[in-house]
Amino acid sequence: MMEQPIPGKPVRGSQTGQPIMALFDLLGRSWAMGIIWHLDKGASTFRKIQEYCENISPTTLNKRLKELSGAFLIERTMEGYTLTPQGKELFALLEPLGLWAKEWAKNYEK
Repeated sequence: MMEQPIPGKPVRGSQTGQPIMALFDLLGRSWAMGIIWHLDKGASTFRKIQEYCENISPTTLNKRLKELSGAFLIERTMEGYTLTPQGKELFALLEPLGLWAKEWAKNYEK
């Protein structure tokens, strides 16, 4: 069972838990980035996130939401789950990377 990735503690790819590696460990988990991407559009309920994530099990979604909350990237409000200010900042950094990845993917279309 994987534990919550925390900077300074061993994570996948780094025994010293470098902050970037802890972040990549968290974001590399199934549906973590998809949840962040979805919540950039606004607050969403558990059910709506589950629909967006297609075939995610309730157990996995619950786990991912707890991890992202524990990492201060999302929070639960009266409207549902939403990105925190730090989560919005992370999305602003990821969005250009997503655009870059689309260009990079064109290399494989040849």
